[in-house]
Amino acid sequence: MTKLRIAFMGTPDFALVALKDLVAAGHDVVCVYSQPPRPAGRGQKETPSPVHGWAAEQGIEVRHPVSLKSDAEKQAFADLDLDVAVVAAYGLILPKAILDAPKYGCLNIHASLLPRWRGAAPIQRAILAGDAATGVTIMQMDVGLDTGDMLLIRDIPITAETYANALHDDLAALGGEMIVEALDKLPKGELTATRQPEEGVTYAAKLERAEAKLDFADDAASLERKIRAFTPWPGAYFELGKERIKVQAAEVIDQSGPVGEILDDALTIGCGSGALRPTRIQRPGKAAMDTDAVLRGYDKLAKGVVLG
Repeated sequence: MTKLRIAFMGTPDFALVALKDLVAAGHDVVCVYSQPPRPAGRGQKETPSPVHGWAAEQGIEVRHPVSLKSDAEKQAFADLDLDVAVVAAYGLILPKAILDAPKYGCLNIHASLLPRWRGAAPIQRAILAGDAATGVTIMQMDVGLDTGDMLLIRDIPITAETYANALHDDLAALGGEMIVEALDKLPKGELTATRQPEEGVTYAAKLERAEAKLDFADDAASLERKIRAFTPWPGAYFELGKERIKVQAAEVIDQSGPVGEILDDALTIGCGSGALRPTRIQRPGKAAMDTDAVLRGYDKLAKGVVLG
């Protein structure tokens, strides 16, 4: 293995997996770029990102500019004299001067099978759409939004039991393995750059809290996918009066009934097509529980009640 001089640019837990793998592989991570500390928790104390916190513990220099567009930031990056920069869920646009500064440019770890699901929320969008598979693409970055040439690509199946949190972890682990492989091959000229096809492009828009509300006029299958896609955040829910009931798991039932009406004593809810039976729910201020346990001590979710 050729030891490379690297800057790592990432922010959340997804990126941290790859950073740890690069350090463990023996590369020289000379600087980490991450989003600035932000208020978190009940006390709203400014908290560094997962990548920032771990890098600082390892004694790696951490930078968190709010933008990379200034001449000073571009020069500071160029002065690192890098072989390559690795980018994973960083959160800032990289100007061309940044992309061009390292010897081998900037490589991105993207959690989809490009060109499908370019953008901010590829993991959740793949589940929502009912895709049979997703994966990780290692990409040579250019100035477009996830439009660069593909260097490595691996897939992971999406099943009826796939939840976003578990898929996130699987893709993060795969991305770490793949970037180590890519950097091993990079200086040897063993990576083949493949242009992304123009057909099949889709965009994974950022998740919005408003999307998490379950609209029972939709078909039950799409609502069940939404529950899996939005676990743990932002958390799919329905409203009962002023209460917001989160749904963490559900099953599709081959049954019909009025939209939004509870059809039986097991919380089967009529939908635009089919019915949805939440199997794990969470009331405000309570722990998540299996639905049958909640119903034993809570009579407001009774047969005949109309939700929404």
